[in-house]
Amino acid sequence: MASDANQKIDYVFKVVLIGDSAVGKSQILARFARDEFSLDSKATIGVEFQTRTLVIQHKSVKAQIWDTAGQERYRAVTSAYYRGAVGAMLVYDITKRQTFDHIPRWLEELRGHADKNIVIILIGNKSDLDDQRAVPTEDAKEFAQKEGLFFLETSALQATNVETAFLTVLTEIFNIVNKKNLVADENQGNGNPSLAGKKILVPGPAQVIPTKSSMCCRS
Repeated sequence: MASDANQKIDYVFKVVLIGDSAVGKSQILARFARDEFSLDSKATIGVEFQTRTLVIQHKSVKAQIWDTAGQERYRAVTSAYYRGAVGAMLVYDITKRQTFDHIPRWLEELRGHADKNIVIILIGNKSDLDDQRAVPTEDAKEFAQKEGLFFLETSALQATNVETAFLTVLTEIFNIVNKKNLVADENQGNGNPSLAGKKILVPGPAQVIPTKSSMCCRS
């Protein structure tokens, strides 16, 4: 993990965590940002965000990960919460069917507030509790394929696939931004205004290429 101090940042990507309360959003964030897990984690009140800087294809990328409570009474934060987000992690608990059944509503809300080309991954958390599973992996894969989402099952407790999930989203955003810069460079060569050299944080349409066999992708 690269340090934020004394480092040139090439890109800042805002990624939001959404889903019902107690599905493990804050634990996923803690595992990614600080490599920590707390068994007595408290419910998140309002909004918090943490950052981590990574190197993707020789560029320094600061991930700004936002976490908010899933309870209905905090829904007022949504418009500001989603503003400027270029990635989203839609999280449910594999042991609680209701949290998966609420995913379409969360997805609808996300698409209503965020940029239409936001990169989204569906996360089935708590894969370490497979003996208590209430959501078959195939159900989630089918939903992800239908909606054009990436998909992974994770365990914040065991640190399974947490890093992979974040890197999948961040790398896809990075690739989209680079494609935009490439088009901008070509336009400049044709005498058109160029966007090259500017931080472009809103992704454009792109085909998603799966990097793991367990992922679903846009068709």
